[in-house]
Amino acid sequence: MVEYINKKLIAGMTPKRPQNSHKMMFGKVLNIAGSANYRGAAFLSSLSALRSGAGYVTLASVKDVINAVSYMTPDIVFLTLNENENGNISADNNIKNFDLFNVISLGCGISTDDSVKTFLNDLLSKVSSKQSLVIDADGINLISSLKCSIPSKKTIITPHPKELSRLLNVNVEEINLNREKYARITAQAYDCITVLKGHKTIVSNGEKTYVNKTGNSALAKAGTGDVLTGVIAGLLAQGAEPFEAAILGVYLHGLAGDIASSYLTQYGVLASDVIDYLPFAINQVLLSE
Repeated sequence: MVEYINKKLIAGMTPKRPQNSHKMMFGKVLNIAGSANYRGAAFLSSLSALRSGAGYVTLASVKDVINAVSYMTPDIVFLTLNENENGNISADNNIKNFDLFNVISLGCGISTDDSVKTFLNDLLSKVSSKQSLVIDADGINLISSLKCSIPSKKTIITPHPKELSRLLNVNVEEINLNREKYARITAQAYDCITVLKGHKTIVSNGEKTYVNKTGNSALAKAGTGDVLTGVIAGLLAQGAEPFEAAILGVYLHGLAGDIASSYLTQYGVLASDVIDYLPFAINQVLLSE
């Protein structure tokens, strides 16, 4: 049975924020994102994790991405990775203190060349059962080509229909005709939580499936998927259970788009605007609890 995500369902899902606290209480996100041609993806996915409440966000990427993002914001911590001749993450990277991060988000704009594939394959083998994992965009495409298993049951994947088509080897038209079915099948096949993006985003853990009704055409714009990755990662960092983080994340992401478009129109909203209006969405949810 498919249900809709609504205020009643998400009541109480928002992570608690005790006043006697410090940044480490709200989690550490390692965001592996960006490449020579996709620097904005790294910025959007990192900053949105902070906006949704994570205490500490580290962006791991190549030098040019780090330089660009550090110019745009002082709020993110940086870890510079080795790069290949194409300006993408090279295969010979070893991330120190990897186990100290409780959330790993990866895939936004990392590209899909062979060196990145090798790096990702090695990285996935190091993810522990205690770490939550959010995989988006090129990360999903790489998993499709690697044919590897997802290492943690605390994993959330966030494909759009074309990415899911590659993962399941099912054509996009078929997926769009049966979105709830294929979100559920993916969750069962990969033992993960699937967020199938699009109009009325689907969230499934293989047993329960929910449809989101927040959001509008303002979100049909480059970069908004990167923002969603960060929002979910930020909620996970604060201790939200993966299924609840996915449900609440898509609801807040869509609601932020609704609020932003009420001021900027559905034509004028940028992905970065969704981040700016995210606190207003969170506040609306808190006021209704």
